[in-house]
Amino acid sequence: MKNLKYLFVGIFFGIILVKSEVISWLRIQEMFRFQSFHMYGVIGTAVLVGIISVQLIKRLNIKTIEGEKVTIMPKQFSKGQIYGGLLFGFGWALTGACPGPLFAQIGSGFAVVIITLLSAIGGTWVYGYLRERLPH
Repeated sequence: MKNLKYLFVGIFFGIILVKSEVISWLRIQEMFRFQSFHMYGVIGTAVLVGIISVQLIKRLNIKTIEGEKVTIMPKQFSKGQIYGGLLFGFGWALTGACPGPLFAQIGSGFAVVIITLLSAIGGTWVYGYLRERLPH
């Protein structure tokens, strides 16, 4: 019962994804064909909110609900990030779905997206299996 709040936040977030049309295959294809600003505006807004939020957390020493200090570790660049980003982008362009909105698409009745979800789970498993052998 204590995790019920996360279910409601997830449902609310799914409704926002549906109403903003970011789960629309058509909108995603428009983005990859450079035919519409809609998705770039949504993604750009999310990036801007993320940047502002991280800066506020760092500068105001914001703590978690439990009172713990929030630590943001520095990231190291790896060429694997380029390969992973390209693979992710190709998959997104081909399927019209990225991992976040998959559940909203399924919840909206697009049952074919279950194949994409299973493929994402399979890809995650393969990555976990091969992770130590991949270039760093």
